[in-house]
Amino acid sequence: MAGMDCPCGTGKKLAQCCGPFIQGKKLPETPELLMRARYTAYVNAEIDYILGTQDPKTSGDVDRESTESWSKKSEWLGFELIDTAMGEDGETGTVDFIARYRLKGEEYAHHEQASFRRDETRWLFVDSKMADHETFKRAEKKVGRNDPCPCGSGKKYKKCCAVA
Repeated sequence: MAGMDCPCGTGKKLAQCCGPFIQGKKLPETPELLMRARYTAYVNAEIDYILGTQDPKTSGDVDRESTESWSKKSEWLGFELIDTAMGEDGETGTVDFIARYRLKGEEYAHHEQASFRRDETRWLFVDSKMADHETFKRAEKKVGRNDPCPCGSGKKYKKCCAVA
């Protein structure tokens, strides 16, 4: 562990980054640090840490067996921090991030907005929601396979520019 890079993407070694949090030697001081440590725990299948940093009010929503299975079967590709925000009271916070992973040969980008609250001594993960995505709108009309080719050849699109 001493020489291993931390999976959370800070560029630090695991032993100087998320390792002490997962080992229980330190507590993350911010929601961002907790989220990074939770990502690292998923990468290393440290399910006890994931469950131990879950808000007790929402911990019943987590299935240990499926969480552990997902963690172990996934190839973790990286953590990208999008944004963080602290609540006005300093007792809540959010972290917007993307966790990239590969499962059964297919790559995924899990974009989530996670919410956290401060307990008496530590930060806890409360819940999350999938990040909103803008709907893509095509500027031009879509050309169908059997429509006339827009190049003006007089052929059907599928027999002209679609095969190029």
